[in-house]
Amino acid sequence: MDVLETNLKVSAPALRQNGATLVGDIGGTHARFGWCLPDGSVTQIATYACREHNSVEAAIALYLNDRGADLPARFALGVASPITGDSVKMTNHHWVISVPRLKSEFRISDGVLINDFVALASAVPSLRSEHLRPLGPRIERERAPIGVLGPGTGLGVASLVPVGESDYLPLAGEGGHVTLAASTIREANVLAALREQFGHVSAERAVSGPGLQALYQSLLLVDKQLNQALSPEQIGLRAIEKKDRYCVEAVELLTSFLGNVAGNLALTLGAFGGIFIGGGIVGKLGAAFDERLFRAKFEDKGRFATYLQRIPTQLITHESPALLGAAIYAERTFGRSR
Repeated sequence: MDVLETNLKVSAPALRQNGATLVGDIGGTHARFGWCLPDGSVTQIATYACREHNSVEAAIALYLNDRGADLPARFALGVASPITGDSVKMTNHHWVISVPRLKSEFRISDGVLINDFVALASAVPSLRSEHLRPLGPRIERERAPIGVLGPGTGLGVASLVPVGESDYLPLAGEGGHVTLAASTIREANVLAALREQFGHVSAERAVSGPGLQALYQSLLLVDKQLNQALSPEQIGLRAIEKKDRYCVEAVELLTSFLGNVAGNLALTLGAFGGIFIGGGIVGKLGAAFDERLFRAKFEDKGRFATYLQRIPTQLITHESPALLGAAIYAERTFGRSR
């Protein structure tokens, strides 16, 4: 008997907490779940390794069992994939996530899937100053479009546009798959090595966890060095400790490319409301992430450097912004829970 079957047997008749929303942030590596209460607070957050579960249903069942087998009134799940209907095959993982199947398995009447960076973007207008760290100069935000991006297992991108006097509408996109461009000869050589391996080199191929690994290996290839099989975590740690110059340079390249892509997004949107960096990598890199290099590459757009100097760039430091955003999106979609 698998985990899901065990959960359903234990929970029948299931407890149903009035007004509670199951919120999720499901990436290619980890799935995080939380319990959003009617007052908007997200509690009982837990993280599960996706590879340890055959399906999202099994992971949710384990989460519900861990917290007492209650069933939510509804769910809102942010998923690291384009969402074009009520079912999605994940881009960087084998799970297929279906709204009708989740409703049936857990006897839930309302549920929605959204792109994980739409969830993250939905939280941005609610974030306080203590949940943000400037990357570069402190610049006052305008009421204008906002760009959100960040590297994790992939590179997520979304945006917000002002609606009415105070609201914002989140817009989904797949900006992580735009073609990556070089701004130096060294970057061009690295991209050529990546192109030999992947054909099309998207931003995600370099600006992500797997991208950091690919950058490191490409640097070794370009310089005709012996290849070393290091994980993204090992590369990041060696860069922080400055123990390997190629690890340091790989992080510098990721930083440079992220600044370049962020600047492109800011130009595309006219994002005077700010560019916000999320994802799981930048914060973990600590001092190895060169904020000055990021900002310099962000502004390095020739005649439009002055234009970009007016746009703030900030790192999201909130512990669970995508879960908060999923809860906000659920309220927008279904109304306030009771």
